[in-house]
Amino acid sequence: MQLPTDNQILEALTTGLDLKPSTIAHNIGKARTTVQERLPVLVEYGLIEKVDDAGYYRITPEGEAYLEGDLDADDLEPDTE
Repeated sequence: MQLPTDNQILEALTTGLDLKPSTIAHNIGKARTTVQERLPVLVEYGLIEKVDDAGYYRITPEGEAYLEGDLDADDLEPDTE
């Protein structure tokens, strides 16, 4: 995981709102393409989930636990299903 950018994405999603990549990018000051590259990785690791086909994302309980320090990055494994 690219921790600084990934952490910023997760933090942006802690608002409780479902957000589109462009909104996340604007909120964290990163390029939309950078955010769009990282979102599938965060989904694969179970830290966020895609809400619908419109492209909205939300943080998962695992993502919140990771941000709170209750889940270590070394303990994360990609979902291979």
